[in-house]
This record gives sequence, C-alpha cells and structure tokens, in this order.
Amino acid sequence: MTGFLDNVLGGLALGAVYALVALGFVVIFKASGVLNFAHGSLLLFGGYLIAVLHDDLGFAGALALAVLTTAALAGALDRFLLQRGGQDAHSAHVQTIVTIGIDIVLLTDLARRIGGDLLSLGDPWGDAVTELGPLTVADSRLAAIVVSAVVIGGVFALFRFTSWGLSLRAAAEDLEAAALMGVRLGRVRAGAWCLAGALAALAAVFLAAFPAPGLERTTGQIALNAFPAAILGGLASPAGALAGSLIIGLTEALVVGYQSELHVLGEGFGDVAPYAVMLLVLLVRPTGLFGAKGAARV
Repeated sequence: MTGFLDNVLGGLALGAVYALVALGFVVIFKASGVLNFAHGSLLLFGGYLIAVLHDDLGFAGALALAVLTTAALAGALDRFLLQRGGQDAHSAHVQTIVTIGIDIVLLTDLARRIGGDLLSLGDPWGDAVTELGPLTVADSRLAAIVVSAVVIGGVFALFRFTSWGLSLRAAAEDLEAAALMGVRLGRVRAGAWCLAGALAALAAVFLAAFPAPGLERTTGQIALNAFPAAILGGLASPAGALAGSLIIGLTEALVVGYQSELHVLGEGFGDVAPYAVMLLVLLVRPTGLFGAKGAARV
C-alpha cells in the first residue's frame, strides 16, 4: 500500500509539472491554431539558462531571468518567423511545420552546449525529503505540486478576469469575428507565446530536480509527454490540459512503479504509456475529454 501511495503522489507531482507544459500547448493553439512542436526545446533553453546563471545570480535570480528570456524568445519566434505567414487556418498548418524546424535548430545547439553533462539548476530543495506518515517524499515533488497549483490558478484567473483572457477566448472561438470586433490578434498571439515560454522555463526546474539526476539534453524530449496530455484533454481546453496532465502523470508513475508486474508489455512501456492512453481515449472521444464538437455551415 505504501508503494502505491508513493507512486500516486509521484504521479500527481509529475502531472502538475506536465500541466505547466500542456497549458503552453493549449494557450498557443487557442490563440493561433498552431501546434508548437518547439515547446520542448524552449523548456530545455529555459533550464539551460538557469543552470549556467544560478552560480552568479542565485537560484531565484536565475529563474526570474530565464523565465523572462524564454518568454521573450518564444514571443520573438512567433513574431518574426511565424506571424509573417498570416493567421488563417491554412497558415496555421504551415506554421506548425515551421515549429518542427525551429525545434531541430534549438535542440541541436542546446545539445551541443550540454553534451553528455548533467547540469544542476541549483534549486533550494536539493535531495531533501519529508516524512508524511509512512511515506518519504522528496521536497522537490511537494514544491512541484504547490508551485504548479499556484501558477496554474494564476493562469486561469488571467483567462477569466483580464481583457487579454477575454480576447484569447474570442480568438479561440472565431479568429475572423474577433478581428472584426477589434481584437488585436497579433497582441493576443504574442501574449500566448510569451506565457507558454515562461511556463516551459518554470517546468524545467521540476523536471531536472531530485529525484531526476539533473538537466540533460534529453529533458526537452521528456517534456513532450505533456503533448498527449493536451490532446487527451482537448487542445482548446485549459481545464482539459490540467485533467489530461494528471491522468498522464499518474499513468506514467504507476506503469514505472509496477514495471515488474507489467514486464509482458516490455521494459520501455512507461515511455509509451502516455501515448497509449491518449489513443485509447481518442477512440472513444475523438475531440478529447473536454473537447467540443465543431459545427460548420456549408
């Protein structure tokens, strides 16, 4: 029973971090219709900045600068590489393909810089643990749950109570109608990309923290496990991204925790389990758990 509870708590912590990444996918898709396949590279970029700056600036200073820089980079990529292609549905498909090229360029450069090293981000939790009854929990996991909950709550408040959030929701419903009503789509897109970049940099801290060995060049690929979480919940639904992330996090943690019992599925099944769950759900709900069926008049 203790092992099960430990796996569940670890899955919740992992799901909370995935939620930060999945929200980035969702907010960009809502604002522009683009699937950002460069999101994992942006996360790796933010983590790398923290790793190289924390000795000089301290963890808090390095985190703040990395979040701002990654947000600015994401906004610049959209402004100077993607928005030039227009903002209709066809352009969104082309821009999605462009993000694959951006990902290759960023990942190649970052992999060259990191090499085979394991980089410490200097987080204040280190390898400290806390006793919760029969459970021994890494402080980094508790911090991941608390910080993610606060940040995600702030993001949902941003969606609900600000003019930018209203504009984002209007753009997600109908880009052309929103533009005719005076919504400045370029600013909405820029805000969405910057927000996604900031969330990715924050998520890097917890993906590299104990019990993970540190930041490595494959960390960005691990972050892409949040992609099936976004698909699972419904790409246009922030609430769906949160629910999907928790499901994916719990699935991954339980599959890894009970790997010996699931050996018939293969030793690496934990890596593909998120995608297997995504496919099973999409067979029943093609639009995702919280996705709405679209209607078109012809």
